[in-house]
Amino acid sequence: MLADSTFTADSDSVLELSRLSKTFRVGFWARQVPAVRDVSLVMRRGESLGYLGPNGSGKTTSIKCLLALIAPSSGTARIFGRPTSDPLARARIGYLPESPYFYDYLTPSEVLDYVGKLYGLDAATRKQRSRLLLGLVGLDLDAKRPLRGFSKGMLQRVGIAQSLVADPDLLIWDEPLSGLDPMGRKEIRELMAELRRQGKSLFFSSHVLTDIEALCDAVCILDRGEAVAQGKLSELLAKDALESEAVLDLPTDPAPAITALQAIASALVTTTASGLRVVLPTASIGHLCKITLDNQLSLREISPRRDSLEELFLRKALATRVDGPGAGGAA
Repeated sequence: MLADSTFTADSDSVLELSRLSKTFRVGFWARQVPAVRDVSLVMRRGESLGYLGPNGSGKTTSIKCLLALIAPSSGTARIFGRPTSDPLARARIGYLPESPYFYDYLTPSEVLDYVGKLYGLDAATRKQRSRLLLGLVGLDLDAKRPLRGFSKGMLQRVGIAQSLVADPDLLIWDEPLSGLDPMGRKEIRELMAELRRQGKSLFFSSHVLTDIEALCDAVCILDRGEAVAQGKLSELLAKDALESEAVLDLPTDPAPAITALQAIASALVTTTASGLRVVLPTASIGHLCKITLDNQLSLREISPRRDSLEELFLRKALATRVDGPGAGGAA
């Protein structure tokens, strides 16, 4: 992924945004409201990329630009190296909108059959895919029921199934776990993991941090239309760690060592059966090393304390609110 505005096309990329921006005009005076601000990223083949942000951060707007459903104000978007309006590129995408809607007199089987026709699949293939996919999303027993009696979660499952009809290489799902009960979320998360194992590239948006952390190996965090952090999830969490954790062998008389270690600003010192554990600001590692030498302590290991995605997100969002652009954004 690219973490800045520099953009280079890549044969291994499936999705590319280059300095994408979208501004809407609202109100009587046609006031300009920026929804997406100068977002650049590259998604690699086989990657699972979480598009993360609070409500109103610009996730849905940028996805619509990516799919050529709306035109960006500036910047470009490409899929498999082609313009997003190219039918050859669009044929390889499975799209789930944020709130999927279908004619309520149709059944799930009829919806999937219709989508299969749009993709040019023959009748036998459509029937086979419909049976398989409705089973995958847990609707095999409801295949012939009209949608008018379906719950929001069941309609979400139909939306997921229709996005898979053509066996696409790239899945673009906008809030795929929305409206699902806990069991449904578990089942769809397992399906997403299986799609990853099959080599599918999965781009999905969410404001639920646990979903992103469990399913993605890369993230792009939006806040008020701006990409405030992006990259491999493991690298981001390690790179932005503000604290480190050290383990020292337990000395015969630990009291002086504990007193010395507690002199480090903001350090938390605990005693375990195997040694002393110190959580301290990364900037204070030099002070820790001096204390270990002065007190003849044995430092067993030291490593960055990995942030949670929630800690990373809140820190980046707060920085944007303090130092970043003014308010304004879209879904």
